[in-house]
Amino acid sequence: MTIFLCGFMGCGKTTAGKLAAKKLGSGFTDTDDLIVRTLGMSIPDIFEKKGEPFFRQTEAEIVKSLCGKTIVAACGGGAMLNPDTAKAAREAGAEIVFLDVPFETCYERISGDTNRPIVMRSTKEELKALYDQRREVYLSHSTVRVECDGSPVENAEKIAQAVRK
Repeated sequence: MTIFLCGFMGCGKTTAGKLAAKKLGSGFTDTDDLIVRTLGMSIPDIFEKKGEPFFRQTEAEIVKSLCGKTIVAACGGGAMLNPDTAKAAREAGAEIVFLDVPFETCYERISGDTNRPIVMRSTKEELKALYDQRREVYLSHSTVRVECDGSPVENAEKIAQAVRK
């Protein structure tokens, strides 16, 4: 089964995802890492030299390429905002798990992260508005919502339980 983890930047997709993959006996990947390896550029460089639309298109292609694989994939914060990408994942039988984490927790984790172009160019207030906007989309595009308010190990167990049902 293909499991895509979505949620706002800093919600723990990679950290909890690696642990959930172990619990589920599955492989793990991070779509941002795949994009960096595929293009041979850092995410800030991609945004600067190719633009965000190019990044989002590459991201959609990577997500679609993972459908049908037995893997837990941590998606970049914007991957499942694209309705076509989410639809393709659902139609391929993938689970799209929304990791629902309070904004303040996410903000503590991402504040000052120079590898996140959106964070570097936005104020806290702008990020909160983006969080609120994206949260509604995550809810509508996901197949499962998991409240991730515990430790990474606890959150990984919640994810594993949710997708086993």
